[in-house]
Amino acid sequence: MALRLLLIAARAEHRLLVRKHVEVEWPDAAIVEHALGRDPPIEPEFEASGFDAVVIVSSRPLAGAAHLASELRARPGFAPIVFLALATGATDGPAPAPGLQVLGGGRIDRAALHEALGIAARERRKTLASLRARPDYEQRHRFGGVTIRGHRFIRQIGTGGMCSIYLAESERAGRIAVLKVFSQVPDVSDKVAGFDRFIQEYEIVAGLRHGHVVRIFDLGIADDHAYIAMEHFPLGDLRRRLKAPVPPATALAYLDEIASALEAIHSVGVLHRDLKPANIMLRADGSVCLIDFGLAKADALAADLTGTREIFGTPYYMSPEQGHAEQIDERSDLYSLGVIFYEMLTGQKPFRGSSAMEVIYKHKRASVPALPAELAAYEPILAGLLAKSPADRFGSAHALRQAIASLRDAA
Repeated sequence: MALRLLLIAARAEHRLLVRKHVEVEWPDAAIVEHALGRDPPIEPEFEASGFDAVVIVSSRPLAGAAHLASELRARPGFAPIVFLALATGATDGPAPAPGLQVLGGGRIDRAALHEALGIAARERRKTLASLRARPDYEQRHRFGGVTIRGHRFIRQIGTGGMCSIYLAESERAGRIAVLKVFSQVPDVSDKVAGFDRFIQEYEIVAGLRHGHVVRIFDLGIADDHAYIAMEHFPLGDLRRRLKAPVPPATALAYLDEIASALEAIHSVGVLHRDLKPANIMLRADGSVCLIDFGLAKADALAADLTGTREIFGTPYYMSPEQGHAEQIDERSDLYSLGVIFYEMLTGQKPFRGSSAMEVIYKHKRASVPALPAELAAYEPILAGLLAKSPADRFGSAHALRQAIASLRDAA
């Protein structure tokens, strides 16, 4: 079985050096890197359950990395840690303890590193063997009534019409993930269309590597239930962010990043169809990311109606043509993005009503409220997004991004 390591270090050259030393002894080692200080902080629920050992590398000063090592070691069930102190004579490193080996000396001693990793891996396998013998072990992998190997249950965080949503630790990804578990067995469900949309979410996103599109880690079937493991966003969604004012420059940056994500998915013939603040997530670096393609459908899309004549999507953010079950294309997603941009700028939705149908009617017939005078510079972009006729909107996400760049240049 290949050695599996989590390698934590602030400097890229340290990560590369450790990787080379490890691969001398274990050529097929699986090493997941974490750039300390650049990648999002390690989440408090993380146990490194899929790793044989965790290697933390630090040079002077050692105190920050030493504190991290001590904090991680204190977590129940955490993998053994090997701390490499690349600072001669430093006194602010961690003290050796059960589950924490410390190698000092200012340089990496390859033989000592190999020995420490061998000890850690053996210790880890004994711990896991003891854990598997416990009668409650299976509960670690239970998500409702479904057992999903390779994922450790943390807690349920939501439920929807199609899915139950959990926070889990993905052994394959080596990080905390959101696990969506399809709530019905596909081959006996009469809601085949719902299952198809669930699978499409993976198929659409898995083929994209884009900084503003959610990462998908895993797809599988367990106990006849499909599941998707995807990136977790501890900071939440844009809906939560909109509870406080969004500075115009930030709103414009978000607009550009979402347009970039739309440009990527549109380029592969896919529409989102349910663009709204709840489907735009915040990353720790301040950027945004597009999620939830459960309503997306490839190729030429027409709005679908359910048996109760309800239109898929959210009326507040729905384009006029989607709200009236007319033919839609990528300009429909741009209209939804325009509604979000208006809300970011003003804190208000452009159209509200006492019923979904009233809101849908206003999208089709009512004029867009003017922006306050201090935001007038953004009116041309809003006009190109919120035009009633698709022919009067930006023709593509790329065209929108060009307009954003021009506005920034003019400023």
